[in-house]
Parts: sequence; C-alpha cells; structure tokens
Amino acid sequence: MSVPAPRSAEPVTTSPDTGLTLLVIEGDPAGPLSMPDITEMSGAVGSPVRIRTARNLTEAERLLTDDVHCILLDLADAGAAGTGPAAGRPDELDTLRQVLRLAPHHAVLALTAEADTERAAEAVRVGAQDYLSRDELDGRVLSRAIRYAVERKRADLTQRQLTESRLRAQENARLERGLLPTPLLAGSGLRFAARYRPGRSRALLGGDFYDMVRTPDGTVHAMIGDVSGHGPDEAALGVELRIAWRALTFAGLCGDELLATLQQVLEHERADDETFATLCAVDISADGRRAGLSLAGHPAPLLVRPGRAPRLLPQEDGGPALGLLRRARWPRRQVELGGLWSLLMYTDGLIEGRVGAGARRLGQDGMVELISRGLAEGLHGEELLDATVAEVQALNGGELTDDLAVLLLDRGSRWAERPADGRAAHREREVRAVRSVRT
Repeated sequence: MSVPAPRSAEPVTTSPDTGLTLLVIEGDPAGPLSMPDITEMSGAVGSPVRIRTARNLTEAERLLTDDVHCILLDLADAGAAGTGPAAGRPDELDTLRQVLRLAPHHAVLALTAEADTERAAEAVRVGAQDYLSRDELDGRVLSRAIRYAVERKRADLTQRQLTESRLRAQENARLERGLLPTPLLAGSGLRFAARYRPGRSRALLGGDFYDMVRTPDGTVHAMIGDVSGHGPDEAALGVELRIAWRALTFAGLCGDELLATLQQVLEHERADDETFATLCAVDISADGRRAGLSLAGHPAPLLVRPGRAPRLLPQEDGGPALGLLRRARWPRRQVELGGLWSLLMYTDGLIEGRVGAGARRLGQDGMVELISRGLAEGLHGEELLDATVAEVQALNGGELTDDLAVLLLDRGSRWAERPADGRAAHREREVRAVRSVRT
C-alpha cells in the first residue's frame, strides 16, 4: 500500500541552467530585509537567482510552488510574519516551526543578528538547515549558503527515505514469517511443496495464507485462505487467522466449530465490515486414506491419483466466506483419498489470471488441464508447481495482479521431494522467492 507523499516530496533538482529560486519571508512590511544587491548573487554563481518575497505566512504559502528551492526567514521579523504576538523569542521560533510544517521538503535558512548566536543555534536545532548573520552577509555568501542548504536538505530526505525503506523491509520480513509458516508434519509420512507469490505492484505481501500441522492423534491438518483486498491490514489479518487456525487445531477444534471461531476472530480484527476471507481446510486421517473437507467460499482442492485423471473435490456442500453471514454453517464432507495421492490446494490467484489478450480467465478447468499436462510430462512436486505457476503467468502475459498461494501434499507417490521434516529449507526458499518477486 502506498501513501501519497506531501507536496514536493522530492526536492527540485538544480543545474547551472535553471538556477535557484529563493522565497524570502519578511516580517516587517515597512522595512524590507537589508540584503546585498540581488544581482551580486547571480554573478557569484554564474546562473540566475530568482527572488520571491512574502510579507507573512499566508502569502508565503501561496508563493511556495514546486520550483522554490530554499526559504529565507528573518528571525528578527519572524514574530510579525507569524500568527502570534510580534514580541519574544518563543514566537520567532514558533514562526520557524510553522514554516517547517508548511514546507517539510524545502531547505530553510534562518537570518539572525550578528551577536545572536544562541538564537541561531536554536533555529538549527528546531530544523533549519543553516543560519546566516545579517551583518556579514553578501551575495556570494548568501548564494553559497543557499546551495549548501539545498544539498543538505536533499541528503536529509534521502537518509529519511532509506530509513523508511529499512523499516518497511523489517515489516515485510515480519509478515513473511507470519504468512510463510513452518509446517509441523514430522512423523506423518507426507511430503509437501508450496509456492507463494505476491501480486505485482504490491508494496507489501497480500492476504493469502496457508499452514499444515500434525496433531498428536496422527491427523494431518492443512489449510489455505485468502483475505479480500491487498495491503498491510489484509496481510496482518491473514497472519492472525493462520495463527488462530493453528492454535484452535491443536486445541482439538475442526470443521464447523473451528470455522465459526475463526469468523469471530475475523470480525473482531478486520479493519471494516466489508472485509471477508475465504478458506479451505482438510484434515487427513492418520492412515492417510480419508480426509474431511470444509470450504468457506474457497475453491475446492484438486485430487491427483495414479492412473486416474485429476479431479476437483466436491464443492457443493461448502459454506460462505468468513465474515459474510453472522450465523453461517460450514458442513464437513468426508472424502476418500485412497492409498497413493497428491492434493493440490490453492488460492484464486492461480485460476483468475487471464488467458491471452482477451477477458477470458483460466478458471478451474484450465488449471486442471495445466496440471494434467504437467503430469503427462513427468513433472511432480516442486517441478510441477513451478511449471504450473510459470505457465499461468505466461498465459496472463506477465506477473499476476492477484496474490497466489499453492500447496501440494503428497502421500506415497514417486516424486522425489523433501520429507516433512525439511521445514527450514522450505521456509528459506519461500522467503527468497517472495523477496525476489517483490524486488
């Protein structure tokens, strides 16, 4: 999510050809600033220096256009230029603070009396780039001070942007740790592969999330979901739902009871009443041959078994997305998996990409066709996921606009893939993949 920057977020660049524009804020309409001849400044730097003069802050705001490079405020007249009483040092510095709030991305110079070094130091502490003494001022000194102030302000803004970028990167890393979980499947005999891709033009990760755990009774629980919308609020809500799902699963909840509780979490944590989340949850029996399927407005998983065409699991008995209906119910359907199988769970980012230049979407049928073709080519596990995601992007003509998460669980098939205890490598690979896509 990008936040619009204040006006003139980037300082106007200068060159010898364009010169400089200085906005002088006078405070005394009866006595203009005692400054050197302006023509000296142009000769000193070899390029024109344009001067604008404002008698108060209201007029300064009107004259403060994007081509102004620097503001010169005479602290001796600052009380008159501001909005408060015209006497006393606090009002002079208050006027300076008003100027800094009015022009947060412009360089500001303070003009002081020769002996008033204390006031000058206070002005710099408040936020001015530099100060000048009126008694020793000439055109060359002023032009040099303006250029120094402009470059220093530009450096300050660059440093601030770098700091903000580091903070955003830290927030992204925290979201990555929440959205890309460490699966807990040791002892299950299942293998897994997963892929996560944020949609293009996303400043932060989206609201897709997934998780997999094995409870003490041997049941393997897997879940994948998608929060509506994109941005930090949705990503944070996805993390909260994933963590809540894991905690509730270990507490023994499943099916309708678990989803109803997750809906309560969503209703309390969402930013507005329009936010909802889809979710697909399966709990696989300890022998691996059966599964309970619960759907909350989410597309059904794809079941792949040796010697049979891939097929979508039933979706007719699913309930609404979480957060849409207050007293909703989510039936749990029993599904026979068989001895050898692979189960593909995904978010709608995988099936809503375009096919070609038209408006046609890939859809679930198109996804089944892609998976079938990959299997026919001998692809399995991570190779199958990589090939499928790459093909979906190619059909879309580039990166997908929606976030995408895909999870593949496998029991007893022949694809040479990491065992369930390879958690750290899986997690690291997913984090690198997400960062590379966003970069």
